[in-house]
Amino acid sequence: MIKTVGIVSLSRGIIGEPFVRHEFDLGVRRLEEMGLKVKFLPHALKGIDYLKNHPEKRAEDLLEAFRDPEIDLILCAIGGDDTFRLAPYLFEHGELAAALRPKPFLGFSDTTVNHLMLHKLGLPSFYGQSFLADLCELDKDMLPYTRRYFEELVRTGTIRAVTPSPVWYEERTEWGPEQVGVPRIAHPNTGFELLQGAPVFEGKILGGCIESLYDLLTGGRYGSEAEICQRYGLFPDAEDWKGRILLLESSEEKPGPALYEKVLVLLKERGVLSAVSGLLLGKPMDGTFEEEYKQAVLRGVGDLPTANGLPLSVVANLSIGHATPRCILPFGVDARVDAERQIIEFNV
Repeated sequence: MIKTVGIVSLSRGIIGEPFVRHEFDLGVRRLEEMGLKVKFLPHALKGIDYLKNHPEKRAEDLLEAFRDPEIDLILCAIGGDDTFRLAPYLFEHGELAAALRPKPFLGFSDTTVNHLMLHKLGLPSFYGQSFLADLCELDKDMLPYTRRYFEELVRTGTIRAVTPSPVWYEERTEWGPEQVGVPRIAHPNTGFELLQGAPVFEGKILGGCIESLYDLLTGGRYGSEAEICQRYGLFPDAEDWKGRILLLESSEEKPGPALYEKVLVLLKERGVLSAVSGLLLGKPMDGTFEEEYKQAVLRGVGDLPTANGLPLSVVANLSIGHATPRCILPFGVDARVDAERQIIEFNV
């Protein structure tokens, strides 16, 4: 059972800024009401500018979070766009490998890159929620579906199964103190949607935010990211993807469908799509480009052959990543997707 949560800012240092104090206080209070001790790593609250200029301090916090025997769960504060800059301070001299202890690590968005770092070293992790986006939700409480999975992780140290959310929520356009207690606008949600292929497939899940993956492979907005990725081997090779399930979801930037196609082309060129057993697609924020994304993925996947003679399985409309509410998906453990029974089960 998890007793102490360690919060790290591995990407953007926003939780250290005064303008999110009302959200910050909500999140801390909710964690404490769950009976949890909250521990912020030394640089987590240093703010946006400091952490942007000191990736080595962000790396120090991650190493300390793994070393600290009191911390049972490492929770990322929020995403961002440059967590790849931590790599030299984590891998140049085997720093992260030496610090690793078997404890849950939870985050999403830019944290996709941190998940790949941990995967490289063989540590399972958990994708789907963060402190600011979920524990600090401005509604009267955490969103029920989101809370369900966070509490399961805290209570058991794992996630045993994921089923569809009955609703999806519109994203907020305002986050000021006056929004505390204001509910989100909810809409009925449909279940997992099988776009093609067999409805049942198995494998260990890995993947994340398409923008993070695209930038990691191409250099993206920083240019040096692809070089860092190659130098430290952050993106798994085709053999490593064999039999895995690929997760893809899009960010709050709501990229056009063309980016989805570009990502699929890159993954096909690297042998990923011909290696995996199936794809899981997160519901996009506000449902923006939802149908266009599905068609882009189907075009990108094409008629790749599979062992059963059917097209590669693609299941859409998971409440994971940037759309709310959010479940949590374990990476690195055996999963069984059953679109007919509307469930993803984990062998834990």
